[in-house]
Formats: sequence, C-alpha cells, structure tokens
Amino acid sequence: MKILLTGKNGQVGFELGRALAPLGEVCAVDQEDCDLTKESSIRELVRRVQPDVIVNPAAYTAVDRAESEPDVAHAVNAMAPRVIGEEADKLGALVIHYSTDYVFDGEKPGFYIEEDEARPQNVYGQSKREGELTLQGAATRHLILRTSWVVGAHGVNFAKTILRLAAERDRLKVVADQWGAPTSAALLADCTSHLIREWQRKGDGQFRYGLYHLVAGGETNWCDYAKFVVAEALAAGQALMLSPDAIEAIPSSNYPTAAKRPANSRLDTSKFRGTFHLSLPDWRDGVRHVLRQLWDRQ
Repeated sequence: MKILLTGKNGQVGFELGRALAPLGEVCAVDQEDCDLTKESSIRELVRRVQPDVIVNPAAYTAVDRAESEPDVAHAVNAMAPRVIGEEADKLGALVIHYSTDYVFDGEKPGFYIEEDEARPQNVYGQSKREGELTLQGAATRHLILRTSWVVGAHGVNFAKTILRLAAERDRLKVVADQWGAPTSAALLADCTSHLIREWQRKGDGQFRYGLYHLVAGGETNWCDYAKFVVAEALAAGQALMLSPDAIEAIPSSNYPTAAKRPANSRLDTSKFRGTFHLSLPDWRDGVRHVLRQLWDRQ
C-alpha cells in the first residue's frame, strides 16, 4: 500500500509519519514539496505518487492571522481538500482529512454531535468548514475527523507555551470560559492508522466513510489546562517560577483576539467510538505523555 502524507512537519503530520510507517510505503511531503495554495501543484503530486490512501493533516492554522489573510486560508483549507478529493476519486483512493471544533459557534450548552449545524465565527473556521464540504462533494471514499486543542511534543502548542511562560513569570492570567478537550497528536495518528487497517480489512462494502468527531475524553478550560501542565511539571522536578495557584482565571473578554473563539468546543465522540470500537483516553493521559517526551529530550 502506498500512502501520501501532507504536512509532514506539523504536529499531527509528524506523529503520522511514525504511525503510518508500518502500513506500507509512505510518501511524506510538506509545503516545500507541494504548494497547497496551487491547484496544479497538488494535482501533479497526486498523479505522480499514485497513492492508495491520502492523509491530509496539512492546514492553515494561524487563526488570528487568517482574519487578514482569508485568501490563503481558504486556498489551503478549502481548495486543497477539493483537489485532493477529485484526484483521489480518479484513483479509487481513500482520503483522511482533519477538521476542527471551530466550525461551530460555541453557543450550544452540551457536547456537539456531527449533525449539529456548523456556524463558524471566524475565517479559519469558515475555511475549514468549506474544506469539509468540498471534500465531501469530491471524494467518494473519505473520512473527515474533527478534533480540538491539538497538543504534541513536536511543533507549537498551548502546553509548550505555558511551560515557557512558567519558567519566566511568577504570575499568569489565562482564559477560563472556553471549554474543550486537549487532544494529543499521537492519539490522532494512532487512530488514523487503525482506520486505514479497518478500511483494508473491510473494503468498500462494509467500511463506513463520513464525518466523525475525534477528541480525547473529558473536558477542561484553558486556565485549568494551564494549571494541570504546571502542576505536572513541578511534580516532575522542572524548575519553574510559576505555581498553579498563581495562574489567574480571566474571561475571554479580557483577552481580545482578532478572531472570535467558540466558548464551547466540546465534541461528542459516540459515533466514532461506536463505529470503530475504540476507546479514547482522558485528555490528561495524552498531555502527560507529551510532557514526558519533552522532558526526555532535555
């Protein structure tokens, strides 16, 4: 089996490189190898590789910058999935694509299910929602995995930012009215590997394509997430200036950003777990694993 992997140097792409390697030949590319803002570049790549599976974690993820760069965000997040889907359909290939909690407005009081209306509140979310729709329209064989608050040992993320700030400051203010589930890139990669194996085993007749929510178990807010990271670091003997008690909870209105964020990013994973018979660990397990990886590198 031949697998084409985009975004190989991103948080999820990096972990996918590890998780997909046992499945077959992996052709992993990044922006230098394929310009996802150019339709011709994408088509040339897919036609040259002739993959059986295309895994597409590549995305424009600069949420605030997207407000001033909507054309680039839509090219990478909406046009590219459509083109990938069109080329995959010609080959009979499976496309696995990743989307985001930001397709929702965050106003629902409970957990979002896949059938809830998508009402993105910023350019990034709009571009990702458009990417879902264009891929659904282009590729017969597709999986769209919506996730949230991705964290990994490779790349930039909230947990690593908190660790850096905790080594520099003795007080910190963090938003406490936005809720979700930190989800490790490794979990996403391992689940993706499982899905490809299931697709190979079941084939078109039995495999259930479509849109699924895939996040770690449990829920938290950014402030409590920050406190957890700092507490784990201190317990591991890391030298920090900050203690969990010195992290102050603030409303998001006190921390204005160019892009509006959803207050509720909680995603219901019942469909994913029931369809693929997988259990999803608590978010703390994934974050602990990432932190241990970071400290092992020191």
